[in-house]
Amino acid sequence: MRLIPLVPALILVLAGPSVAQEWIEYVSKTDLFTINFPAQPTVRDITWHTEYNLDIPGHVHAVESGGNRYSVTVVDYSGVQQMHADRVKGCTLYPDQCNNPYVAELRGAVDYATWNFLKKDPKVTYFAYGNTDRIEARRIQLTNPDKTRTFAQLLMHENRLYIFEATVTASSPSPALFQQSVGFIDKNGVRIRYNSIYSNAYPPPTRVQYNPGP
Repeated sequence: MRLIPLVPALILVLAGPSVAQEWIEYVSKTDLFTINFPAQPTVRDITWHTEYNLDIPGHVHAVESGGNRYSVTVVDYSGVQQMHADRVKGCTLYPDQCNNPYVAELRGAVDYATWNFLKKDPKVTYFAYGNTDRIEARRIQLTNPDKTRTFAQLLMHENRLYIFEATVTASSPSPALFQQSVGFIDKNGVRIRYNSIYSNAYPPPTRVQYNPGP
């Protein structure tokens, strides 16, 4: 199977008058994704506050270039079942206040993250279901009060929430190179693509078998 080299970034040279600089193909071994960025991103740790009031760890990989901002936020939901179980352990309140909402927490993570965009009251110009390499997703496009435009794709894969987001100035073109380069890898660096739709709530389908590289 074809392996993606597990290095911070690979230089990708792009030709054409619309490209003012070289972009890089960035690969994160830690967060298991690949994307094109206009430069090497900074990576910072974050604490993500979930819909059901847990604080869980995540990372933001981000670049600012020419007034535009490109980022990938990855949040690890893998521990929420145990965290909710621990929180309600010994609960003596009325029964409906002692439920463990971890299923809703996991299955609703993409919708909750989408709501975090929408509650800022932008103008929604596009909102649809989609998939990348057959991993199901939500895709939104927004015009913000300051006339910048946000293009976001939100996915859940192996209990990780992924938010691919580009916010560009009113005069900038759509961030197609960023949007169309989203990909996922496994822990061995193999590019992931499924044979049918992957939903985080169900067992994963079989994967496409890539041919070995040269």
